[in-house]
Amino acid sequence: MNIEGNTIKVKKSAKDLYEFLINLENFKQLMPEGTEKFEVDGDSFIFGLKGMPEIRLVMKEKTEYSKVTLGAASSKLPFTLTAGIKEISENESEAQLNFESSFNPMMAMMVKKPLTKFIDTLTENLEKL
Repeated sequence: MNIEGNTIKVKKSAKDLYEFLINLENFKQLMPEGTEKFEVDGDSFIFGLKGMPEIRLVMKEKTEYSKVTLGAASSKLPFTLTAGIKEISENESEAQLNFESSFNPMMAMMVKKPLTKFIDTLTENLEKL
């Protein structure tokens, strides 16, 4: 399953946006309202949304100023969340979130709508930075 967020403009340089995203503490600002738990632990963070199980994301890959990839800590639900960054100017960049998983078709059908909404919320909050 693949969910691509909208491509948005962020009023930060690619370098600043990259540095914002590799500091996992900053993801708290991007989380939806009603996030019941958010804790950073080294190169990972755990978050809990109302009515959903807690999820731990681990920093998987960093490509300086262009890509940040987080992945699920649990192998039961393998997925990655990648932020692609493109420099537009000194003070502006483009960003797009991409969610990829190998969920079985039944699981994919159940989680596609809430995950799409989650990606949209992260994207909207990123755009407000």
